[in-house]
Amino acid sequence: MREIILLRHAHAEAAAAGQDDVSRPLSLRGEAEADAAGAWLKQHAATPVRVLCSPTVRTRATCERVLAALGYADLRVEPRIHEATPATLIRVLDDHADADTVLLVGHNPGLETLVALLTEGASDSGRGMPPGAVAWLTLPAGTIEPGSARVRHFWWP
Repeated sequence: MREIILLRHAHAEAAAAGQDDVSRPLSLRGEAEADAAGAWLKQHAATPVRVLCSPTVRTRATCERVLAALGYADLRVEPRIHEATPATLIRVLDDHADADTVLLVGHNPGLETLVALLTEGASDSGRGMPPGAVAWLTLPAGTIEPGSARVRHFWWP
C-alpha cells in the first residue's frame, strides 16, 4: 500500500496592495491551524518519507509548522504544485513513486478535486477541503488511478 497525505495550506492573509499571490503569509488563525494539523498528524502517527511543498510563502509556513510537530522528513519544494490541476498533481506524485508515504502541501481547487478523482473516480464530486484540512489516502502500491484510493482520514481544524 501507498499512503498520500494531502494538506491544504492554512488560512493566509489577504494580499496587500501590490503583493503577489505567492508571497501571502499565514494569518494568526492560519498559524494555529497549521499547528493543529501538525499535532493531529503526530497523534495519528503520520510518518511521511517525503514531503512535497508548493513554493508559496503560506504553504511553506504551513509545512514548517507541521514538520516541527512531526520531525524530520525529506522536504522538497515543488513548483508544479502551485495552481496545479489534478493531472499535474498526479504527475508530481508519480515522479515520487519511490516514497511509500508522501505528504503533499498545496492548494485548492487542485487538492479537493484530486481527492474526488482518486476516491470517487470523478473530479466533479467531492466534499471540499477547508484551509488546513488533511485528506489521508491509501492506494495500492504502484498505481495512482481514478477511483483507486480509499480515504483513511479526513480532518480539518
